[in-house]
Amino acid sequence: MKPSILLSAPLLCALLMPVAANAQAGDAQSSPTASSRPQRISPDQQPRFRQYVIQRQHPSFTYSSPIVVGGVLPEAGVTYYEVPNEYGMTSHRYTIINDKPVLVDPSTRTIIQVIED
Repeated sequence: MKPSILLSAPLLCALLMPVAANAQAGDAQSSPTASSRPQRISPDQQPRFRQYVIQRQHPSFTYSSPIVVGGVLPEAGVTYYEVPNEYGMTSHRYTIINDKPVLVDPSTRTIIQVIED
């Protein structure tokens, strides 16, 4: 009986290895990495970015809900604009909500950052 157990162990290990590898890969994908975290405009660039937005004179969208990070903007009525490469936000867009520049993830309409005065 012992020889059959010894022969079964390597077979069992061979079958379970791909399962263990997939579990580890899944864990790595679920933990945030630098590239998956929302990018923001650094504090030292915010005044310059705010000035850039003001110079463009885009209309402001009136929004009755609080403007907070994590909030989701409505599907209709909001216009999104590209963020210049110098601010490093190529995948995000900005809009103006209640006269404040706001960074948004355009795929989810989620507020990433509110640019304060």
